[in-house]
Amino acid sequence: MLVSVRSLSSLLLRGLQPSLNLRPLYCTCCRRAAQIPAAGWEVISTVSPEPSSEVRPLDSFYTPEQRLAILRLLNTGSETDLAEVKLLRGRKLNSILEYRSKNGQFEDLESVVNVPLLKHKSAVIVFNSILNPRERKEKKNEKVQFEKFIRPPVEKIHLEAATSIVSIVCGTNRIAWTHMDQAQTVLHWTQVECPSFMNGTYMASNYLEDISAVVSNLPAADLFVVEKPGVSLQNPTLFSVIAHLQTVEAMLFALLSPPLQPGSAPKVLNMMRPTVGRHFNLMVGDSRVSGARTVMQLMTESMTKKCPRVTFPKELLIKYKEAFHMSSRNKANEMCDALLQAVAFFELLKGRKTE
Repeated sequence: MLVSVRSLSSLLLRGLQPSLNLRPLYCTCCRRAAQIPAAGWEVISTVSPEPSSEVRPLDSFYTPEQRLAILRLLNTGSETDLAEVKLLRGRKLNSILEYRSKNGQFEDLESVVNVPLLKHKSAVIVFNSILNPRERKEKKNEKVQFEKFIRPPVEKIHLEAATSIVSIVCGTNRIAWTHMDQAQTVLHWTQVECPSFMNGTYMASNYLEDISAVVSNLPAADLFVVEKPGVSLQNPTLFSVIAHLQTVEAMLFALLSPPLQPGSAPKVLNMMRPTVGRHFNLMVGDSRVSGARTVMQLMTESMTKKCPRVTFPKELLIKYKEAFHMSSRNKANEMCDALLQAVAFFELLKGRKTE
């Protein structure tokens, strides 16, 4: 063994080593090929889509009209316009604006890869997003509407089949609900005090008695939508509130859900509280402010507009005209939230945004 190694070493020293061939190695960042020596026996393995052909420039993948559309937006688009394009946010957006100010307009698509943080793969995604903005926005809206705001997930056809819903919101000492139809007409709207809530030892039997009384008075509807609170589990000081809300939520699901048949859709759903807050621009950071002012505006529009966003019966307008002013607002927070949740449900279902 020792002799064979020495013999091989002597052969290499005499220049009898295996012939070396120059082979292309492609850089994944700039796509330029570099010639490297590789031994006759395979010790280097390179992967390339077309190892024997020339690397095509980015411009060759698009028609002249497509290149013109892409360059027009990259060269003349405002910061807001560019931010609508996939991947062009934050540092990449700033890099494009800085590059334009220093070097002028992009002459071709290949020059875009000179922008820091925007190399070949990212550039292709940006170009395709510019050429297909509608498809990108539709997919984004679909994700927001039917994947994030309802639990458990339900097919859109089942949600659209609901002629009316009952929106339910639980507080620390009361439960409020709003009965609303597809035309966003309020059919019923009230709240009930629950004396057993967060009182004493949290007896399950007392909770069940209060919640059963509420459920027995709920109107019939195709769906019952229960608010899912956005309380952080990381805050230990709110443990008692979280335990209370989850207990009420579980009992509502148990009492309102009929026996499920195979293939049938659930009748009781959760709607995320932050989703409703974002729909009505009520979010400040991770916190949600009161929606009383929004509710008062909806009630006013119901009286003054020919086609209001929400239609209220006259008796409800008279009954609650003073309920949402500053002096009595805390007593009606749950009613506000129940109404806004019902409105957000139908508007998100129809793909409408807040005005």
